[in-house]
Amino acid sequence: MKHILIVVDIQKDFVDGALGTAEAVAIRENAAKLIKNFDGDIFVTYDTHFENYMQTAEGSKLPVPHCIKGTAGWELDKTIANALEGKDYTKVEKVTFGSVDLPRLVKNAVRDADFDITLIGLCTDICVVSNALILKAHFPEKEIYVPADCCAGVTVDTHNAALTTMRMCQINVIE
Repeated sequence: MKHILIVVDIQKDFVDGALGTAEAVAIRENAAKLIKNFDGDIFVTYDTHFENYMQTAEGSKLPVPHCIKGTAGWELDKTIANALEGKDYTKVEKVTFGSVDLPRLVKNAVRDADFDITLIGLCTDICVVSNALILKAHFPEKEIYVPADCCAGVTVDTHNAALTTMRMCQINVIE
């Protein structure tokens, strides 16, 4: 069995930058430990925006420039970057919440092998849930896991709501 880890948007701007939260800071060590001990294929998503962010649909609803490619806020959090050091992983840039390329990349990595998927990252209630549901739609017979202590939402309430949504969609939330 192959194991796939999706590290979702654990970038500086979501940890301790423009949209950082205490909850995001708090999950770094758990996420880093999981990454360091993970034996399988790793995909790392990057929320990726450009200088025109404020003119985009997202920018009109969330008027906080963040994860602008080429800035320090776009880079991975240092704790996560250190955990990935020496590991082979696939970088996936995405311009919206969920990556439509991720299922194809996973399929190419697993070929015909049996596999499961684990997702960790930020924000539980936006990008983690979006990617989890896209992956579940593409791989309905595969087990998908989300360790709750390796994710943080915009707020504790919306984090918990996203975990409930994923449970309802037959994604295994690990408490």
